Amino acid sequence: MVHQNEKADGQSASTSTKVWFITGTSRGFGRVWAEAALTRGDKVAATARNLESIADLNEKYGDNVLTLALDVTQPEQVKTAVEQAYAHFGRLDIVFNNAGYSLVGTIEEASADDIRALYETNVIGPVSVIQAALPLLRKQGGGHILGTSSNLGHVTLPVIGYYCSSKWAFEAIHESLATEVKPFGINVTIIEPGAYATEFGSQESLKFAQGLDIYADFKANFFGGLRSMERGDPAATPEALFAVVDAENPPLRFFLGSHNLPWVRTAYTERMATWEEWADISNAAQGQAS
Repeated sequence: MVHQNEKADGQSASTSTKVWFITGTSRGFGRVWAEAALTRGDKVAATARNLESIADLNEKYGDNVLTLALDVTQPEQVKTAVEQAYAHFGRLDIVFNNAGYSLVGTIEEASADDIRALYETNVIGPVSVIQAALPLLRKQGGGHILGTSSNLGHVTLPVIGYYCSSKWAFEAIHESLATEVKPFGINVTIIEPGAYATEFGSQESLKFAQGLDIYADFKANFFGGLRSMERGDPAATPEALFAVVDAENPPLRFFLGSHNLPWVRTAYTERMATWEEWADISNAAQGQAS
């Protein structure tokens, strides 16, 4: 089966059926993208903590899907799942780290255990998947590692600052990874969605730090603003994702949605202005060359 896709430069790229390994497919983007890949004729190893939450995929897509129970915070389970998917399909073209959640709480409110648990899922878990997949991708001569980050990997919001920090770490890891694995023919792309009407804001995707009364009004105003935020349609995203994975030279970073670029452009303009304003003092701190 061959798909024809238009690249950003206007040239078409021809691609054969792809095999995906996707974490966090029970809901949200993971579910949307897994089903979209299956619908276009690709094969998918779909994973979720609760296998029952994705059992219906077997009925809908038959042999094109392999459903696996996976908690990304368990490295041995990660390794087993990746190797099982590879053995089942014979290759893995796309390894997609999508599982994650948000910790809600101010910087003062969140406990060390809250922060540690967030990083186990959002940072260490994806690293476990990457480390399990890389020997297999090198063996087959290439592949494409994708990871779901956020526009909050570049900018931040209050109350979910630790979630933002996990995405900044996620971005740095993938940027370093991209350079390290390029010689092996392995591509890396960070998918950065803006605000979308997914289940990410549901209770299952959020964990709350124990609150302090001093921040109650601040958080109420913050959540009021979030509720009025315009959100994109998740169903509109698969074609953009396919354009990335089918491209001969996929980007390292890719925004999903129309709001991200203006926000990030403004943030970096302000940062550059501050660095320039303080440049003389910064340069003087270099001292004399030794």
